[in-house]
Amino acid sequence: MLKKAPKAYSDEKFLKSPAARSLRIVAEYMEPQYRFRRENVRDTIVFYGSARLLPRAEAKKRLKALTQLKNPSMQRVIDAEVDLEMSRYYEDTVKLSKMLTEWSIKQEPGNRFVVCSGGGPGIMEASNRGAKKAGGKSIGLNISLPFEQNPNPYITPSLNFEFHYFFMRKFWFAYLAKALIIMPGGFGTLDELFELLTLIQTKKIRKKMPIVIYDRKFWNNIINLEELANKRLIDREDLKLFNVVDTVEEAFDFLKNELCKHYLQKPDSLFNQKASVTPKEKRKLKKRIKES
Repeated sequence: MLKKAPKAYSDEKFLKSPAARSLRIVAEYMEPQYRFRRENVRDTIVFYGSARLLPRAEAKKRLKALTQLKNPSMQRVIDAEVDLEMSRYYEDTVKLSKMLTEWSIKQEPGNRFVVCSGGGPGIMEASNRGAKKAGGKSIGLNISLPFEQNPNPYITPSLNFEFHYFFMRKFWFAYLAKALIIMPGGFGTLDELFELLTLIQTKKIRKKMPIVIYDRKFWNNIINLEELANKRLIDREDLKLFNVVDTVEEAFDFLKNELCKHYLQKPDSLFNQKASVTPKEKRKLKKRIKES
């Protein structure tokens, strides 16, 4: 007797085939949307930065282990010293994420602005770690890579995602984001920064999205955006699309003020203004009520 054919939506061979690519793309839109709605996530604060940065304790441990070797490679020692120097950005990210989450939890509704990262190690791990320390939710938008990036342990389990398509992952970074924090990073960080600056500059993203670029000295050694304006390759106004800060406190104050201004303060209207009634008017009103 001929067996029943599998239903199309349970045919794994078909679902993984080029013919079903459009279904896989739609799934990476609809499944995250379903979970975000279930978890009541509408607004995120996105952290970008290097996957290679270490916690300070781990960087110290590695350097110490190297210096205790009989003949350590000079280059390995130099690399370990750089890792220790750069570990401050991991620690600053933990601190900033914790401060933002503690503040967000106090808003109405609680945990209004949820920390979101790429789900992996380094700055991604640090941002999820800070949110967890504060007792809040956090999102990890992981991506399947040839060298297997695993999700870090600080992501809220129900908000741990795994993407195949980079462009769908980028969509979910941008769609819910109400603020961006750019920590020191490599090609991936630069890619995300310039793509989002382009979308905001060209008005493809119209919502208010404050962008913080962290540590002026580091980024001035990497890129010179002022020179783009000097050479008339961008408008000088475009330099106002982001704010460069040097401390966690400066970043926190800027983001808190911007988020309050654009997303928490309700504009005055006829429908939310409280009527102001003088004592004399109150007495007249009471008199009319008695007479009626």
